[in-house]
Amino acid sequence: MIYHSTRDEKLTAAPARAVLEGIAPDGGLYVCDPGKLEFDWQGALQKDTMSMAADILGVLLPDFQDMNGLVRASYAGKFASDDLTPLVPVGERYVLELYHGPTSAFKDVALSVLPRLVSAAAKQEGAGDVVILTATSGDTGKAALEGFHDVSGTRIMVFYPAGGVSPVQEAQMVTQEGGNVRVCAIRGNFDDAQTGVKNVFAACKGKDLHGAVLSSANSINIGRLAPQVVYYFRAYADLVQAGRIRVGEKVHFVVPTGNFGDILAGYFAKRMGLPVGRLVCASNANDVLTEFISTGVYDRRRPFYKTTSPSMDILVSSNLERLLFDLSGENDAEVKGYMDALAKTGKYEVSDAIKAALADQFWGGFCGEAGTSAAIAKYYKENGYLIDTHTAVA
Repeated sequence: MIYHSTRDEKLTAAPARAVLEGIAPDGGLYVCDPGKLEFDWQGALQKDTMSMAADILGVLLPDFQDMNGLVRASYAGKFASDDLTPLVPVGERYVLELYHGPTSAFKDVALSVLPRLVSAAAKQEGAGDVVILTATSGDTGKAALEGFHDVSGTRIMVFYPAGGVSPVQEAQMVTQEGGNVRVCAIRGNFDDAQTGVKNVFAACKGKDLHGAVLSSANSINIGRLAPQVVYYFRAYADLVQAGRIRVGEKVHFVVPTGNFGDILAGYFAKRMGLPVGRLVCASNANDVLTEFISTGVYDRRRPFYKTTSPSMDILVSSNLERLLFDLSGENDAEVKGYMDALAKTGKYEVSDAIKAALADQFWGGFCGEAGTSAAIAKYYKENGYLIDTHTAVA
């Protein structure tokens, strides 16, 4: 299987190379067509979590050797639950618990695997040191630092917005041990940090980096995104085993969303055959995605709010580019036009065909600070379940 840029299909890379580079040379994101993959999704539902993960990652990243061993080495002893992401009933609802990893962030699921993928890719490609540059709005930073610290052949530098992450997240990052880790606060918000990282990639394109290779731990890297596909299958399998649904029935997922990576993983799962119904994109007061899904207009020219759900305080959702590529019928020129317009004017409007596809498969809503309190808190309190602010938005 070959990955290619969302902005130019001629720019291709094998999966290992796509993971190693993180981002395509033209600034686009590496993508494949998950709908064309040959995958026995019903068979995967019968397996334990580790075997399920190895099967899914083996299909998405087929040129990595011994994916089963890689997956088990990545997770062994790191998670409080053997299921990694247990599905817990709360009243008549279900919560997919993604906080059982070493840093209590949902990104531990992917960032426990990515360092081993990067190391394996570097070895296969004969690359030198891999330098990881990553922007974070909170969760990614600590999870990436934890995953990459003291991993041979890698160095990592994380950029975060000063005052834009929680005190706990900042403390986690700045106290991270490891001889290959660096952390830097920037003046600005997450979008500024992410744009800065992308600009560094662009500026270094074609330059001699003394044998080093730049890569990313953000979900712009397909190696970060792919492991997140797994827990949608795990959640569906758990519902089947609990007798709540029969195989083939559709399940709706409500996903707190910032950079659009987590919900895009659910879309990938759907394209791979999993009976996913509506994907509900839940935003906080930074409601750029809510407007986009309902109108087809993406406009980042709006006030930026610092909220109590800081990992979602994002106005430029990078992974949306991969969705646009798929919904446009893999029209790289069309996607490039949207991204160019966003960079130049801060706004773009998608075609009627994409608007219709969005309306068919997604729903978007947002919840301001006041809206996350009374009714939501009452429901979970009555059911004896404590939720975090991001889950509260969802």
